[in-house]
Amino acid sequence: MSKVFGYPKFDDSGEMILTTYDNEYQEMMMDIRVYHMRAGEVRTFCRTGEETAVLLLSGAVTFAWEGKKETVSRKDVFTEGPWALHVCRGVEAEVTAGEETEILVQCTHNDGSFESRLHAPEDAPWGYSCAGKFGNVANRRVNTIFDHDICPESNMVLGEVLNDRGNWSGYLPHRHPQPETYFFKFDRPEGFGASFIGDQVYKSVDNSFSAIPGGELHPQAAAPGFQMYTCWMIRHLDGNPWLQTDRCEDERYTWLHAAEL
Repeated sequence: MSKVFGYPKFDDSGEMILTTYDNEYQEMMMDIRVYHMRAGEVRTFCRTGEETAVLLLSGAVTFAWEGKKETVSRKDVFTEGPWALHVCRGVEAEVTAGEETEILVQCTHNDGSFESRLHAPEDAPWGYSCAGKFGNVANRRVNTIFDHDICPESNMVLGEVLNDRGNWSGYLPHRHPQPETYFFKFDRPEGFGASFIGDQVYKSVDNSFSAIPGGELHPQAAAPGFQMYTCWMIRHLDGNPWLQTDRCEDERYTWLHAAEL
């Protein structure tokens, strides 16, 4: 079995590698990396036979693709919504940083084609999930940038979660057959949480990630005092795409839906 949790670091070029097709997290079936870019720096992403999503985490960039250009900014993942450019195989996505910037780049194999799209914050509004349930300690805001409903030609899902301080997410404990990767950030450098993968528990910290094999339970928790951000990325399986209705809760805990806590 591949590794399921990582604490990566940026290299001297500003690249931080999470999962690839042949590293110890290959079960994710995605290539996921984070880049720290200096003002004026340009990076270009284009892979043969792969689709690519470029998510702005913080800073300001100019996206250029297929003769189009758009300059956008995001203070941080805790206060503003997402900008994400999603392109199919063979389409070049150019990113020029206007200031100190972080981006996340998610790729996977896909021989199909679809229309490129720059997803704006208003396309992926935050919505509260589980507010008032489970003793009111599973409050989280969720957005879906794209999934099978939004882009059925894609082999990926991309979204974000913001936990209220000290609250749980992915609760009730649930599983689905598709692999999923979580990338974590905290609103303070000493912030931390707990990431459960099956029967294993890991300390989530800023810039850590979990690589959840299909079929494993994976609830998360944020420590009191700290807001936790999670970028969630799912890889569809051939003939079995992840759907919003695929959430399969552990039957040992479903009694909590009716419990008064």
